[in-house]
Amino acid sequence: MSILELREATISIGSRALIVSATMSVRVGERVAIMGPSGSGKSTLLQTIAGIRTPRPDQVLFEGQDLGRLNPAARDNLRLSRMGVIFQFGELLSELTALENVALPSQYLGVKRSLARERAAQWLTALGLSGLQHMRPDQLSGGQIQRVAVARAMAHGPRLVVADEPTGMLDGATSREVVQLLVDSAKSAGAGLLVVTHDPAVADSCDQVLTIVDGHLSAA
Repeated sequence: MSILELREATISIGSRALIVSATMSVRVGERVAIMGPSGSGKSTLLQTIAGIRTPRPDQVLFEGQDLGRLNPAARDNLRLSRMGVIFQFGELLSELTALENVALPSQYLGVKRSLARERAAQWLTALGLSGLQHMRPDQLSGGQIQRVAVARAMAHGPRLVVADEPTGMLDGATSREVVQLLVDSAKSAGAGLLVVTHDPAVADSCDQVLTIVDGHLSAA
């Protein structure tokens, strides 16, 4: 069963087409990597899949829903409730603690504050951060920030996790550690994983690797 489908999707910035006629899918529990040179459209594609950018109708389907036919508020709600998004630099809220950052999506979805924080604490503990729950982002290392970002993406039980260069700011050893945590977390939760990366080690941990070359998305 596919969680995500691209059907001959064209991804553009203004009048310039970055990717043409892209077709792909992510199945339940599947891990898919997208690679390609800088400027090839990887991040723009991921933003379109996540509904941050507006896709064209009939080209991006999430669990059968056509994202191109949803209004911005509906796409935002779908992303919040059924996707987990991890950015290159973590993008944690600086004024919140690690625990509060992880609990926030669940609270937006109406989960009681106490339960949201309980789930957040469980994920932080699972990712080796139990002693850092009350620290703010400026008190954490880059690797710790990305672990918190993984916990935040997973805590509300998403169907699909999308990650944009999640190891881009990390050194080799920390990068491998974060990748393994991300892959294992998605697998244990039964979520699909779609990750944009330039790192072969990240791609090697995935079931399927796709590349963008000269505007075309294809199997590596």
